[in-house]
Amino acid sequence: MIHLIVKPPKTAAERKKRIATILARLDAMYPGAVCALSYGSPWQLLVATILSAQCTDKRVNEVTPGLFRKYPTMRDFAAVGQDELAQDIRSTGFFNNKAKNLTGAARTILADYGGEIPRTIEELIRIPGVARKTANVVLGTAFGIAAGIVVDTHVQRVSFRLDLTRNEDPVKIEQDLMKILPKEKWIVFAYEMILHGRAICVARSPKCAQCGLYDLCYSKDKTA
Repeated sequence: MIHLIVKPPKTAAERKKRIATILARLDAMYPGAVCALSYGSPWQLLVATILSAQCTDKRVNEVTPGLFRKYPTMRDFAAVGQDELAQDIRSTGFFNNKAKNLTGAARTILADYGGEIPRTIEELIRIPGVARKTANVVLGTAFGIAAGIVVDTHVQRVSFRLDLTRNEDPVKIEQDLMKILPKEKWIVFAYEMILHGRAICVARSPKCAQCGLYDLCYSKDKTA
């Protein structure tokens, strides 16, 4: 396969056109992209997202059905002993810290928000175990609120390769993306990028020959 040399856009208009094309192709490549975590309520999504740190969504989805049967309400999570909960989520990794965050989150939401999941990012990040990524997942997926953009390792890697950011810090990457992407695309963009990062734009030996964004990418580690 001949390696296609792609030149970076030079003008603001060219950059805007390139981003619009990237978004359109992602829509075509991953129609109906949504969060891969299984959940039945905003609280369950919050739990699943906390569990997904340093763990695959597949593993989390294997753990949560039994977890929610044992602890069907937020009050059940608030009442359980941390050691017992840690054993229930052991297979997700970092289980002691996650158990502490889950019980802390349940108690905080019950005490400070009347048992209702807050709908602003400022309130959500005050909850134990919740940083911007988790807050954005919950707001975007459970409530359809585009307060920011989910930046996980896949979004981080693919955004860098596509030169949508030159930062490595997730918060700065999110800020970069929010500046260049239309707000109505913030939610779905992240999930499309996650799917693309898992299937094609993988960390090692990306499958560039199969990539629908090949002619738009000028990453240094692009493969022929």
